Amino acid sequence: MKKILIAAAVGILVAGHVAAQESPWLVRARAVNLHMANDTSGAATTLNVNVDNKTIPEVDITYFINKNIAAELILTVPQSQTVYAGTASLGTFKHLPPTLTLQYHFTDLGGFKPYVGAGVNYTKISSVALSGGVTLDPLTLDSHSWGSALQVGVDVPLDKQWSLNLDVKKVGIKTDVYSKGTNVGTLKLDPTLVGVGVGYRF
Repeated sequence: MKKILIAAAVGILVAGHVAAQESPWLVRARAVNLHMANDTSGAATTLNVNVDNKTIPEVDITYFINKNIAAELILTVPQSQTVYAGTASLGTFKHLPPTLTLQYHFTDLGGFKPYVGAGVNYTKISSVALSGGVTLDPLTLDSHSWGSALQVGVDVPLDKQWSLNLDVKKVGIKTDVYSKGTNVGTLKLDPTLVGVGVGYRF
């Protein structure tokens, strides 16, 4: 019995040491395609206002609270987007859209580690330089937007630290459109983000 107790105690200590060695931090780098929903109302619909799709760089930092629950902060650099009325360019604006999600990671599925997440997006809108076409004076936008974020993805481990990642998010981004300070419509970008990249577990 004494030997069994000693062996059990050693096993617990070894397991605790191994767990302590596994870092809760995971960093990923992705190439992400933004596909805009471009849902409009008011004069924005009349002018057929739409924002271009583009591919951007993205970095996210994930902290594992335990093996299943994690929080992820998704970051990029300010992005310049072109605004069109139909196919005619109205100008550009910049946006910075950090997003925070709480995730559930599924375990014990062999070489695949899928996850789902939900959270909030804050988008800072700046450097707005938009003409109003032939019908409106120069346009302005809201300076920021708050919206929800939904996420699904999968990590495919390459070894104990490196992994491949596929990630899809739906993010709520909306702004009112103004001409001489008067609200003339709403532009819902609500992009779908499809990203591929690599992750590193410290």
